[in-house]
This record gives sequence, structure tokens and C-alpha cells, in this order.
Amino acid sequence: MRTLTAADLSLNTATVSKQWSLEECIEGCKRHGIGGISPWRDKLQECGVDRAARLIREAGLGVSGLCRGGWYTAEGALTQKVIDDNKRAVDEAAAIGAETLVMVVGGLPQGSKDLVSAREVVTEGLAKTLDYARTQGVKVGIEPLHPMYAADRACVNTTGQALDICDRLGDGIGVALDVYHIWWDPEIAAQIKRAGKERIHAFHVCDWMNPTQDLLTDRGMMGEGVIDIPTFRQMVEAEGFDGLVEVEIFSAENWWKKPADDVLAAMVKALPAI
Repeated sequence: MRTLTAADLSLNTATVSKQWSLEECIEGCKRHGIGGISPWRDKLQECGVDRAARLIREAGLGVSGLCRGGWYTAEGALTQKVIDDNKRAVDEAAAIGAETLVMVVGGLPQGSKDLVSAREVVTEGLAKTLDYARTQGVKVGIEPLHPMYAADRACVNTTGQALDICDRLGDGIGVALDVYHIWWDPEIAAQIKRAGKERIHAFHVCDWMNPTQDLLTDRGMMGEGVIDIPTFRQMVEAEGFDGLVEVEIFSAENWWKKPADDVLAAMVKALPAI
């Protein structure tokens, strides 16, 4: 495996979303020597897409991704409103030079218990987004979410399911692999091999706390929890992934309450745990 430095890290803005604006995140990355950033769309829109693109470029930061597109099931059937929002997300990703547009695809429509139909809606939505993304030179990355989110956030819950969709849709679509969501999967080694370099679009890290106090907002800094993060990095790098390692931590009772500079310093200090 390569030896990581701060320059190999990317700050997902969710990690300090309660403390900093996108402008402050960009400046913070510069101060701490962090090489990249991955904005969430709310922070990007607050800053202004064109201004954000200029600030990121002037700071010399890579952009490991844009979070997030998807939510195809939000209105039940696939609607023009959802399709149009995903087109805007593609345009935003292109404007800031994001390596991938990360897709949180959506869970069960209200009142439904039909996961199979939900996944078909998601696949149709991804196909429409991908058609447009190809014209803009933007890669689409499905983020499989832990099964606990199947109802409300993402009905694509394993890397295998995500890659099945990729197989159906062809070039330009792959996976954004977050260790928080995939560490439990007994098939993950084989699925990472299946993905290969061309379809591993992003690699996100944080840690799973044990015991965990909240399934969404009690994620840990790397090395605080039970995930063997170096093994996952070894697996993706064995397939040729050499991109930025993106740190994405939702932590309502810990890291979101700390000064943001302390959080970024902790990210750099945690490099040996990645």
C-alpha cells in the first residue's frame, strides 16, 4: 500500500458541517495540508457554484466527489422534478471538477414495502442521470448504504447490488465505497475485485463505534472504532484505486461539537489508522 500523507486526504464537508461554511472548509484544508475536498450540495449552493469552483481551484485542492445526487424514490414514481434536480447535480459536479457525483439513491416510497420495485425506479433514474452525465464528462458513483437505511435512505445496500446496476447501465457509472456501510459485508472482497479500478470512483472512511449511540450520527474518527480500515484500503488499492481518501464523519455528540481545526488536525493524526 502507498504511504498516506495529509495531501492524500479529502475533507467531506459533512465532517465539519455544523462548524464551517464551504469557504472555511477550503481555507482549513489549506492550513492543514489536506489535498482535497468533497462538498455537500447545500454548502456548495450557499457559497455559489462558480465562486466555489474558483476558490477550490485557487487553493489547489482536488475534488474527490460531490454529495449528493439520487433520491429517485422521494416522490414515489420517478418524477421530472427529481430528474431535473439530478441534472443540476451533474452540472454542479462538472463545474467544480468532481471525480464523481455520489448517489444516495433513495429508500422505499411512502407507504410501500416493495424493495424490488424501488430498486427498479432507482435504476431507471440512474439511467436518465447517466445519459446526461456522459454528455458533461461526469462520472456517477452509487454509494451502497448499510441495510439499516434500506427504508429511508437507500434501497441499494450492498456493493454487489450496486454493481449489478452498473452492469446494466454501462460505462461512466461505478461505486463510491464508504467503509461505514460496507465493512460488515461477507462478499465485499469479491465485490471490490469485481468493481476493479474503473468502477471504484471514491473511497470514504470513518469508523463504527461499539457501542454506537446513533446509527446515523455517531460515527468515529478513524481508529476509534471496530472497522479494519487498512484492510479495505489495501483491497481498493490492489485494484488500482489511487485517488483521494475521503473522510466523512457524522458525529452529533463528539466531532460536530469540537472546533473544526481540531477535527482536521485529528484527521491528519489518524493517518496511521487508514
